Amino acid sequence: MRSRYSAFVEGRREYLLRTWAEETRPAVLDLDPGQRWLGLSIRATSAGGMADEVGEVEFVARSRVAGRGQRLHERSRFRRVNGEWFYVDGNLPGKQPA
Repeated sequence: MRSRYSAFVEGRREYLLRTWAEETRPAVLDLDPGQRWLGLSIRATSAGGMADEVGEVEFVARSRVAGRGQRLHERSRFRRVNGEWFYVDGNLPGKQPA
């Protein structure tokens, strides 16, 4: 999770796509060059340890776009394949998944 947040901060589109599960990976990932990431707070984790193949992370990421603060609160699901973690999908707490 932290490596993906860092990749968003640094605009590393290729890394984000490479660490996204194939079945949910978008064909194109547009990043807003005007978005400034301000911080990441991990709220909770479930599984995701050394012996696990899946895990969840609940986080809040703060950013600023065109002078306006934004807050992304998400529960993300990850899956480990051959020792590497992949982002599967996420949902916003309190909202039904699409």
